[in-house]
Amino acid sequence: MAPFVIAGQEVPAGSRRVMQLALAQLYTQSPLTVPLEVVHGRQPGPVLLICAAIHGDELNGIEIVNQVLARINPARLRGTLVAVPVVNVFGFIHKSRYLPDRRDLNRCFPGSEKGSLGSRVAHFFVDEIVSKCSHIIDLHTGAIHRSNLPQIRAKLDCPVTRQMAESFATPIILDASIRDGSLRAVAEAAGVPVILYEAGEALRFDPLPIKAGVRGVINVMRSLGMLKAAAGKPRVTPMIARSSTWIRAEQDGLLHLKARLGDRVRKGECLGTINAPLGSAAFDITAPRSGIVIGCLTMPLVNEGDAVCHLALFDEIKQAELSVERFVDELDIRPELM
Repeated sequence: MAPFVIAGQEVPAGSRRVMQLALAQLYTQSPLTVPLEVVHGRQPGPVLLICAAIHGDELNGIEIVNQVLARINPARLRGTLVAVPVVNVFGFIHKSRYLPDRRDLNRCFPGSEKGSLGSRVAHFFVDEIVSKCSHIIDLHTGAIHRSNLPQIRAKLDCPVTRQMAESFATPIILDASIRDGSLRAVAEAAGVPVILYEAGEALRFDPLPIKAGVRGVINVMRSLGMLKAAAGKPRVTPMIARSSTWIRAEQDGLLHLKARLGDRVRKGECLGTINAPLGSAAFDITAPRSGIVIGCLTMPLVNEGDAVCHLALFDEIKQAELSVERFVDELDIRPELM
């Protein structure tokens, strides 16, 4: 098979290569590079991109990428794996979600060569890397002080995207619309199927989301025929949420949240309370609908309007609850780690 060419560099069939792609300079004029590893199989197949840290403070995906790479033998791989553990190197250096110009890189795609810093980084990533790939797994976490239950977000009207989403085998899939300026938007406009994995919290390594992410990426690679299929099937049957909703604080104060990630809650159920600093004037937070908690605020200090809980809504809520329970059980990590 022919060598795989990316960023002007060749990777022979049956080999792997680590690269540092020149991106820009810091204001000290020190060079800034994007780390990249390519594993090129001996036989033809898909070109799968797994990328993390488009938001520079989302660390779980970096560890997922590294653990996946450690498991891949190029001699047994069909196709090519392109791995970018840190896309937003500017934000990563500063432990920040954003670029130095305060832009969200995942709202800057497809970018341009002569635009803002965010636009230039997005253009570089699309031109040098995304354009060479046939499938994408984009790894994310919740924002700072928010944690997400492992979940896949994808536009499920594409059969290949749906196959990737279901084979990843998280308990919940959100059929999520595509946001303008996102990596998903520019990739899918070019006919490249993308799934987005959300799990855990920014600036943390979370054991369950990392383990689930590694397993999920390997599952997708097997589903695409890049790796040999495993014996048996995962016990987890992903449930597709028909929609989701955030529950917001109606009062300022100190949050005492009872609901936890993965909990099934019923309409009208108390999810927690908000107290004044001296403990008086407690305000109950109640669920406006029945659903599964897929996102939680981890910071106890809240202002009126702050998002507190994210609920996924289902037609078959009992099946969704069982899917979450089996998922935690299958990964053999105690529920309290969630």
